[in-house]
Amino acid sequence: MKDFINYNNMEIINDDDIKVKVKITDETLNPFNIVHGGLIFSIGDTVMGVKIRSLGRNAVTLNSSINFISPGVGKYLVATCKIIKNGKKTCVLEATIKNEKDTLVALMSGTYFYID
Repeated sequence: MKDFINYNNMEIINDDDIKVKVKITDETLNPFNIVHGGLIFSIGDTVMGVKIRSLGRNAVTLNSSINFISPGVGKYLVATCKIIKNGKKTCVLEATIKNEKDTLVALMSGTYFYID
């Protein structure tokens, strides 16, 4: 996982909560000069995966969906998440992706299957 995170210039922040931050650069933009949706999805999926790892569990994404709310513009994006339900075999989480001005860029949900 660290290779993917490093390759995409993601930063994992572990302060009061787990966050994933990515700087917006020319390389992260699509032809419309907004952050590529695939990168937005990736930081949402990554923050949820890191959150699960913080529980001492290993999991894979079973299902995930995203709603793009506003264009990904600014200096950087930050993804945060919360656990909706932590079961025996699965975990459901919700992620929010915002820019540095606290503008909501996307909402995401994911169901993860525990593999341990």
